[in-house]
Amino acid sequence: MEMTRKITNWYVITGGPGAGKTTIVNLLGAKGYKTTIEHARHYLDTQLIKGRTVEDVRKNQKEFQSGILDMQIEQENSLSPNDVVFLDRAIPDALAYYRFLNLPEDKKLKEALSKVLYRKIFILDCLPLQQDYARKEDESAQKRIHSLLTDIYEALPVPVIHVPVMPPDKRVDFILKNL
Repeated sequence: MEMTRKITNWYVITGGPGAGKTTIVNLLGAKGYKTTIEHARHYLDTQLIKGRTVEDVRKNQKEFQSGILDMQIEQENSLSPNDVVFLDRAIPDALAYYRFLNLPEDKKLKEALSKVLYRKIFILDCLPLQQDYARKEDESAQKRIHSLLTDIYEALPVPVIHVPVMPPDKRVDFILKNL
């Protein structure tokens, strides 16, 4: 028997690494919308504060992805389903990364995926990849992750809108016109 999903007013901003998600979410926040943070970078930063290196954290991808998923679950559980919120990635993103890394889909992930429905998904087309301390993917990985995210979100019973490459303020206008 399938559990009843919590229907929300949440809009997911997603896409492959370096698609401009955080830039768009920050611009939406500056316009007064409620937004969330992206957890891969946040998790990495919390581990760096504890004295670990990026290489050490990324060495154990199962632990890394599980830590990110825990933060994402906690965040989504803390949000009111009635609030309009723009999420910088969401729980289904974890499934794409588990698949990309060939990690087993554990009970925690499956349970989290079964609990929530988003209002709409905005998948940002990829920009040229720029490396930094947290982003280690190459262009091939970027395209594969983007493809996995697209497949996963398009399989959900939720509208998906693809956001083309254009200046960030135009992307925000495009998203707001397509709510």
